[in-house]
Amino acid sequence: MTKDRTAAKEARLHGILDSATELLIHKPTASLNEIAEHAGIGIATLHRYIESREQLILQLGLRALKVVGDSMNEVPLDEETIEDYIPALIEALIPLGDKIHFLTHDASLYYSEEIIAAERKIKEPICHAVELLQKKGAVRQDMSADWIWNVLYTLVFVAWQQVEDGRIAKRSAAKLVTETLFHGVAAK
Repeated sequence: MTKDRTAAKEARLHGILDSATELLIHKPTASLNEIAEHAGIGIATLHRYIESREQLILQLGLRALKVVGDSMNEVPLDEETIEDYIPALIEALIPLGDKIHFLTHDASLYYSEEIIAAERKIKEPICHAVELLQKKGAVRQDMSADWIWNVLYTLVFVAWQQVEDGRIAKRSAAKLVTETLFHGVAAK
């Protein structure tokens, strides 16, 4: 296959995944026929790229983790300014809510070795940053970095869901997540 054909096939797959993402956010039970229709292609064309719904969800999950990882790589992890890392990370992740949707809504992803490995890779720098913040006394030391990662992950997802539902403004979501993570919900 030529380089141009490979690039065209890759672009077509990304278009299909984008359409599937768009539809599945609002209709999580959409069939492959509905996804093909939403993408403006026939079911036979869809099956040239995606063999099954399980494969589609896996592709969406892996793509979501790649997008999240790429965004995280743009946030500098500098020990001198480690206090800025988590807020900057939250700012970078909030706009990706539609991509991370698949990581929390499809139970089959919890058992995929590929997803588990990709998630572990993403988790490492965040847990490292949390451990540095713990050493500096900026976050509690009586909680594991893994626990704090899971709280952050959940808050980012809930913020995106609230933005999608129109309950909070997108521009205030990152600040709300940061405040909740570092200060909880107790009255001052």
